[in-house]
Amino acid sequence: MSGDLAVRDLVVLYRDDDGSVATAVDHLDLDVATGEVVALLGPSGSGKSSLLRAVAGLEPAAAGRITWDGEDLAGVPAHRRGFGLMFQDGQLFGHRDVAGNVAFGLQMQRVPARERAERTRELLDLVGLAGFAHRAVSTLSGGERQRVALARSLAPRPRLLLLDEPLSALDRALRERLADEVREALVATGTTALFVTHDHDEAFAVADRIAVMDLGRLLQVDTPPRLWQSPATRRVAEFLGYEAFVADDGGPVARALAAGVARDGGGAPLLAVGPASLEVADDGPLVATVRAAGFRRGVVELAADVEGVGEVTLVERTAGRSGAGDLPRPGTSLRLRPVAGGVARVG
Repeated sequence: MSGDLAVRDLVVLYRDDDGSVATAVDHLDLDVATGEVVALLGPSGSGKSSLLRAVAGLEPAAAGRITWDGEDLAGVPAHRRGFGLMFQDGQLFGHRDVAGNVAFGLQMQRVPARERAERTRELLDLVGLAGFAHRAVSTLSGGERQRVALARSLAPRPRLLLLDEPLSALDRALRERLADEVREALVATGTTALFVTHDHDEAFAVADRIAVMDLGRLLQVDTPPRLWQSPATRRVAEFLGYEAFVADDGGPVARALAAGVARDGGGAPLLAVGPASLEVADDGPLVATVRAAGFRRGVVELAADVEGVGEVTLVERTAGRSGAGDLPRPGTSLRLRPVAGGVARVG
């Protein structure tokens, strides 16, 4: 079933422990088109989950409108919105096997048994759990449980799927793998989705567009490449992981960094530098002094003071390195050059 989500001037309030009222979502506008996956990205307390819960019908809107395909959802209870929900812990039914969990929503819709079985088999294949139908959910790993939860959420063909930090309880390597699998499942089923996360890598892996939130407001909504290459504000750039900011004043440092800008930002006043922005090169135009060095997940990470820029993390692949003895010592001087596409224009 097709349709578009439109959120207009939405305000969601919550009551603090001391009884005072605070704003969780502050006059926010957002659109999600049919078949689109939008990630809500922001730090804890930014209002991501409050927005998701308001769309789901689990939180009341203090002001504004939420519509689906032009229909105002005010007063429509959560169970009648036709939206699916997937949470961090999966919330599987322990008394049902894997197939019974996946088929639950179909049973509620009174889908015939043969059609339920076919849809369940189809989705278990899609999420990489073929042959798991009769397994008890208590025997599954964390990643397998979240795959079952995803299949169960997709089974009734929801008009919109709302995913609230669905991978945050898993370890880093598994999160990275499952983020790609979630994306594949959503695209394969043509599912319109709103995906809440505080993890940049998840958002970039899963989403067609990313909506960056802070303090209840939307700071920027853009495709992953445009968001990374052209953050709208310094706050967005800092949240994405950029560490140092240099005025584009035409000086030698600014000119050197500009060689790493992916595209013209229309005269944006700041150049943003982060871990993917600079690389070691004997003929590099920038000079840095190493402050600390270490190995991390297959790369050498250096904390360095770059003249005219500030402290920046440098990431170098370990290929060809024999061990920790190859790490540069604190105080070592390095020449650096910008990585093509690694420097962003901000503003």
